[in-house]
Amino acid sequence: MTVSTTATSQAQAQAQAQAQAQAPVRAERAPATGPDPGPGTGPRLDLDELAALRAVPARHPWRWGIGVAALVVLAQFAHGLATNPGWDWATFRLYFTADTIVQAVGRTLELTVYGTGLGFLLGAVVAAMRLSRSAILQSIAWAYVWVFRSIPLIVQLVFWFNLSYLYKRFGIGIPFGPTFGDFETVGVLSALGAAVLGLGLHQAAFAAEIIRGGVIAVDAGQREAATALGIPRWRQSRRIVLPQAMRGILPAAANEVISLLKGTSVVYVMAIGELFYQAQVVYGRTGRVVPLLMVATVWYVLLTTVLSIGQYYVERYFARGAQRTPPPTPLQRARAFVRSLPARTPTTRTPTTCTPTARAATARTTGGRR
Repeated sequence: MTVSTTATSQAQAQAQAQAQAQAPVRAERAPATGPDPGPGTGPRLDLDELAALRAVPARHPWRWGIGVAALVVLAQFAHGLATNPGWDWATFRLYFTADTIVQAVGRTLELTVYGTGLGFLLGAVVAAMRLSRSAILQSIAWAYVWVFRSIPLIVQLVFWFNLSYLYKRFGIGIPFGPTFGDFETVGVLSALGAAVLGLGLHQAAFAAEIIRGGVIAVDAGQREAATALGIPRWRQSRRIVLPQAMRGILPAAANEVISLLKGTSVVYVMAIGELFYQAQVVYGRTGRVVPLLMVATVWYVLLTTVLSIGQYYVERYFARGAQRTPPPTPLQRARAFVRSLPARTPTTRTPTTCTPTARAATARTTGGRR
């Protein structure tokens, strides 16, 4: 019994000695048994070597090629404008600021302002009818949009211009009952009035869909949260829904205003002296078709540019809720660039060195591996 106990003790002592002898070997081999860095992982560079590397931007030769080709085409077009005698720039300069043309530009702006105001005012009403819970109002609004979007603008203008042929007089009274007074249609609806009415009714159909699309794009949770806070419905629409909807309404609405500005040229069929009609009158008298068309074209481009600039600043104003700090305007960027020109001096690129703080942070990120 004593012999077996002694043998067992000796065996345990030998096992402990072997374990202590093998422990340092296992500790030294432990780092080698870590996770595999994975395929494609080469030797790690030193931090100083990484800091000395120079970043090279990616090269895009196709972009340069396409850009150069586009510039060549533009240069050829500009050269043709300057050298081709068919453009007749002398006649263009003669009539560009003529009194008849300037008055026609004013009439074009007048039609645009009146048509836009009537169109978006009526379009807001039609959009509210489309968004209402009344099936009757929804049906009437849908029918209005369907009809006025289906009929071409020139057909509508001719119809309103000849309205006195269908209805000689208009009366005010009880529907299907006696009238309290009437008046002649010709004395009330002139050519200019018919043009404004046609442009406004046509514009209202498109404006209604633009406004409706902007309203339904606002998250329904906004209105639900406002209702839960006890905010009245009118105030919900005015202070919560509409400011958010304007960001979606403005781009399409500005496109419609610009389209209406150019669409005023259609009223030439009503013999109204707007820009395109007056240009036709002048080149019909002088025979200079191309320079007079260029006069109208340049005026349309200038007016469209002014509207586009206004659109940019109005969109910037309503984007305040989405952007805490709006990006600088093109004018602000140009001023900043001009101010930075004297301060710009040629400098040489020098490799940066890692500070002890950066070295320690990188070591913590990489786990001390290099």
